[in-house]
Amino acid sequence: MIEVVDLTFAYSGHERLFEHFSLDVGQGESWAIIGPSGCGKSTLLYLLAGLKRPSQGRVLIAGETITRPRPRTGLILQDHGLLPWATVSQNARLGLAIRELYGPDGRHAPVDGKLEPKDADRQVETWLNWLGIAELKDKFPSQLSRGQRQRTAIARTLVLKPDLLLMDEPFSALDAPIRVELQTVMAEFHRQSQLTSVTVTHDIEEAVFMGRKVLVLRHGCNRGTEIVDNDLAGRSDERNRPAFYKRCNDLHKLLERRP
Repeated sequence: MIEVVDLTFAYSGHERLFEHFSLDVGQGESWAIIGPSGCGKSTLLYLLAGLKRPSQGRVLIAGETITRPRPRTGLILQDHGLLPWATVSQNARLGLAIRELYGPDGRHAPVDGKLEPKDADRQVETWLNWLGIAELKDKFPSQLSRGQRQRTAIARTLVLKPDLLLMDEPFSALDAPIRVELQTVMAEFHRQSQLTSVTVTHDIEEAVFMGRKVLVLRHGCNRGTEIVDNDLAGRSDERNRPAFYKRCNDLHKLLERRP
């Protein structure tokens, strides 16, 4: 699904974050990316999203070299990015409205992505129900809690039926109980859909819960990959058990050992 081939990237005037860096993510896999602040976690996600371009090397999604954002990639950020003058329903429908404007041109919308208005409305309603915010559909962002705003942002992405979901610290601004609840919601969504997903997080517990594979990045220039297989991802029944805490502790130690 994702191939990162011999990637090199640096911001102007700064040390390289990646050099000859390669990574393969299989179809339907769930990944988490962790590492210290400034190590390139979000940068790598933006490279996958086509929002940044490598200095050298290539990023391929489903066999296509990425030079710009692709219509079938969904991106969820920490900042909900909701339109303050639009209702929950209107915000959730925003991506579909943009696709309707451009049509199925293969750049802004998939060539097979045309929806009749009634089907689009039904799709929005389905996701608002699934995320538990259907009763808030006529509310404005200022009338919502942080968790409800993030659910709206998630709905806006999922109604587009992405084949790849990229999330950049999507729950970090939320209180712990709401954060755990939304992690569980998204883990269940992954279990049902088998959608390929990559989650950037600074929270090791979140990484263990969200990623079947955990990529550990380092300060300085990342060349090789350090990947931890994690069979506890999405296992709510394991979250308060010794095996989960041990996996978290092992990742803590791994981060401490990395320069």
